[in-house]
Amino acid sequence: MSGLLAAHAAQLSEGLAALEVGSMELMPELRARLLAFGELLLKWNRVHNLTAIRNPREIVTHHLLDSLAVLPWTNRLRTLADIGSGAGLPGIPLALACPGLTVYSIEAAGKKASFQQQAKIELRLDNFIIINRRAEAVQAADFPGGGVEGVISRAFSSLAGFVRLAGHWVKDGGALYAMKGVLSQAQTEAAALPAGWQLEAVRTLAVPGLDAERHLLELRRG
Repeated sequence: MSGLLAAHAAQLSEGLAALEVGSMELMPELRARLLAFGELLLKWNRVHNLTAIRNPREIVTHHLLDSLAVLPWTNRLRTLADIGSGAGLPGIPLALACPGLTVYSIEAAGKKASFQQQAKIELRLDNFIIINRRAEAVQAADFPGGGVEGVISRAFSSLAGFVRLAGHWVKDGGALYAMKGVLSQAQTEAAALPAGWQLEAVRTLAVPGLDAERHLLELRRG
């Protein structure tokens, strides 16, 4: 393939293998579609401020592989909402890796939602649905079936704010998944969770090629 990410295709392949994403038969197609998404992100970023990351190598590590590192805890879901998704992260990589997962992307900014729509078209992502509204205006009834099995956020807000905005979208037995960096504030934030919610688990994420702390905090009703 050609493009700015071509030089990092092998790094992406190695990262996907390390994360055990996809079968050997499907990995070439998944890699090609992830790289196509990365190229589109770089192209749009020249005009629109979608993400602060513009280095092609960091697109692979900080965006593509970082998004996919949560798969061991989300790959069995059938419906997932990505709140404050920005450039479609982690929602688009997760939708690419899991054809059986329907991802609802909640994004208020028109330019970012337009980028996601273009990515949906170019990548033929039938399982990716954009909701261009503020999270406060989205209700559980807006999702088919009256809610989703999970909601994920990536450095979006405090845990309490996450629950207040999206907790009512989650069906019984479902969970909120907060992607965080360092955990210095996690316990303090957990103590401030609204009544009826608890921090059930803290997962350490190992992102290939990324030398930084990454964690996934799982919140459930309890």
